[in-house]
Amino acid sequence: MKRIIIITGASSGMGAEFARQIYAKKTSVGAEMWLIAREDDKLAEFAATLTGQDIMVRTFAFDLCGVAGAERVKKLLDTESKHGKFVVDLLVNNAGFGTYGPFDETDPMREMAMIDLNCTALTGICGFVLPHMTRGGRIINVASLAAFLPLGNFAVYAATKSYVLSFSIALAAELKERGISVCALCPGSVSTNFANVASNGKRREVLHGRDPRKVVAHCLRASGRGRKIALWAPKWKVTAFMSRFIGRYIGARFTYLFNKRPH
Repeated sequence: MKRIIIITGASSGMGAEFARQIYAKKTSVGAEMWLIAREDDKLAEFAATLTGQDIMVRTFAFDLCGVAGAERVKKLLDTESKHGKFVVDLLVNNAGFGTYGPFDETDPMREMAMIDLNCTALTGICGFVLPHMTRGGRIINVASLAAFLPLGNFAVYAATKSYVLSFSIALAAELKERGISVCALCPGSVSTNFANVASNGKRREVLHGRDPRKVVAHCLRASGRGRKIALWAPKWKVTAFMSRFIGRYIGARFTYLFNKRPH
């Protein structure tokens, strides 16, 4: 039976790193890796770098945003099922973006699009993929360290990632008897193109960004061990733990006043 790995937001950043590291591992013969991202040329260029393993890499370039995006994934799965039985071994929901700045100074349309991608699409993709998963299957949902506390100047993004974290933990509890694990990756600053997108080009690099290779490697190990949350850096673990003792309003007010972000 064909075994499939699905990675969204796979053309760059942590999505591409997930693809590199998973591809580099020897998996079952005949496995397929589906890479999904919006930019066709960039996705194809990246996929061409994955060579040397007996894994077929297939690319699908389309917008994953919202209900329509999740339905595109369902269509892929439905089409594949017509050609024979298959199992999805691993789903990595990495696609997403953020916006910097106070809510009243950001574009409401962009904020709603962020919710559609970070929350709606992720939820739908999980729902459409689950019927194709069996015992031993894994889901990795990329959340954020921002999931642990409301953040000023980052309000909607932090809220979307709080949803991803909550949803992932609940889903892990529901799927325990089926033997399917769910892990929420909750990274702090990672050296990707995130800041450039979130700041509309005003901050080209993520401040104090960590190596995505280490973050992804740790997440894959944590997921393989059945961990529900992946937090790599000691600083991130401390921040997540200390968030339990900080009032939500105090955390949001403090970050609004003292953690300004270019936008």
